[in-house]
Amino acid sequence: MQGHGPRGRDGGSARAIVISLLRGVCQIPAYVAHERGFFADAGVETRLQLEPTAWTAPRALLNGEAQCAVIPWTRAALAAARGEGLVVVCGSGCEEAAVVVRRDIDVSEVRRVCVPLRGGMKDLTAMALIDSLGWQDAQVMRQPSGDGTIIALFGEGCDAASMVEPYATMMEALGIGRVVRRTGDVWPGAPGCSLTTTTELRDSHPDLVAAVVVAFIRGIEFTHENTAEAARIASGYIGVHARFIEAALARNQPDAGAIRNASAMEQILSLMLELGYASRRPSGFADLSFLDRVPQMTPSRP
Repeated sequence: MQGHGPRGRDGGSARAIVISLLRGVCQIPAYVAHERGFFADAGVETRLQLEPTAWTAPRALLNGEAQCAVIPWTRAALAAARGEGLVVVCGSGCEEAAVVVRRDIDVSEVRRVCVPLRGGMKDLTAMALIDSLGWQDAQVMRQPSGDGTIIALFGEGCDAASMVEPYATMMEALGIGRVVRRTGDVWPGAPGCSLTTTTELRDSHPDLVAAVVVAFIRGIEFTHENTAEAARIASGYIGVHARFIEAALARNQPDAGAIRNASAMEQILSLMLELGYASRRPSGFADLSFLDRVPQMTPSRP
């Protein structure tokens, strides 16, 4: 298991923050930036706090347990709509969710679809794809976490489930299921989990936020250029073998610029309103000025 404790330059005067993280390909830049010392190089001492599920990470930001997090941008948008002061500052996940059907079931035979709680990209991807897959009459079963949907599929408690990488690739490699659709099939280039902070920290310590963004982007670039090593580092956090993570990275990689995909985001926000997830259209939840300052930013997908 990788160490999750503080990392700072010479153990000295680095600014200290806690970063709230989940498990998945979209989180790898933060794992890498911590373990490879990119945050320390930027003068930021980091401690990584792994959350049990995506909806606890915004809470960690809002109650001061963490200063940054890599969470679904949709959850940051919903928080902003409630006036809770979260802001996305850099992209990471891109087309990150996949719908996996059990290997012994035809797509037309799916009757039970398992998804996590409302509001994240796994849920929204499944909701958007139900009609196109012909699953209008299927029972939608909700689990409190993404882990729950994976267990439900593995334990044959459902016919299909929505999940992120590397779990979708792992399910195929183990012969448990097959990917039938991805987020990109409905929203090409759509962002997923993104680097997020509070408006309070952004306004009071913009230099700190800028340093975190620079280090995070170094983590993205390292992941692109050193896939095997990034997978090895990530394995200690995600908890699955590095070979599954490396295979997943061949299909799906973090993208700092994904959060610039305004067209896909507007479509997703419209679906959230249609589903009743928000009472009004969220706005002001992304500040890309920090991203704009990094000339070596990994290019977003066309």
